[in-house]
Amino acid sequence: MNNLHFVLILFQVAVLLFALSLHEAAHGWMASRCGDQTARMLGRITLNPLPHIDMVGTILVPALSIFAGWPLIGWAKPTPVNTRNFKNFVRDDVMTTLAGPMSNLLMAVASLVLLLLLKFLSAQTVVAAILSVQMGAADAGVVNGSPVVFPLALLLYYAVFLNLLLVAFNLLPLPPLDGSHLLRHMLPYNWLRIYDSLGIVSMILIFLFGGRLIGLFLNPAMALFNHILLTL
Repeated sequence: MNNLHFVLILFQVAVLLFALSLHEAAHGWMASRCGDQTARMLGRITLNPLPHIDMVGTILVPALSIFAGWPLIGWAKPTPVNTRNFKNFVRDDVMTTLAGPMSNLLMAVASLVLLLLLKFLSAQTVVAAILSVQMGAADAGVVNGSPVVFPLALLLYYAVFLNLLLVAFNLLPLPPLDGSHLLRHMLPYNWLRIYDSLGIVSMILIFLFGGRLIGLFLNPAMALFNHILLTL
């Protein structure tokens, strides 16, 4: 592993930690707005990644992704929510659930806007950063020639990709992901106990089919973002 490849990994890890922290903080913030202060009292409405770290989802799974050469993925410690404090259970639970993925989507859009601004300053450097991310290697000449714009473009493009990846991953309708909370409100009452007890079966389904399901959203979304970035 050369130094530039190591830097790319560090950038991905930094973006992932921030994205996971934003995701969980957004859950807690919306729950607080809806009447449940559990996350606020436990210090979970913060962008500091330390309160959100989960040993498996935030450390082991990303480390495995890096060594296996997979797209960097992971999850944080679930934000505690007491739905009994909600004024309108269904509405408030849906809003609290959607707050996490929506925060990642907004971060991806904001990163795209900043990339477009950078492109007006140095289009060649931004395009080189995109290609570096897609190919998994950085051009030393470009880095040396643009010591500020190139790393910033790398960070922002990783922010686009990883946040869209988290949106797609978390909206999978399998427990314990956010998508399962949304699907629960659509299922007949008699099905809920079976659905909630999927447990290890859900994890196996995510492992076997999660990549394909994520791609159904991620691939068109990245194609759209790339089209906007490269044509404007």
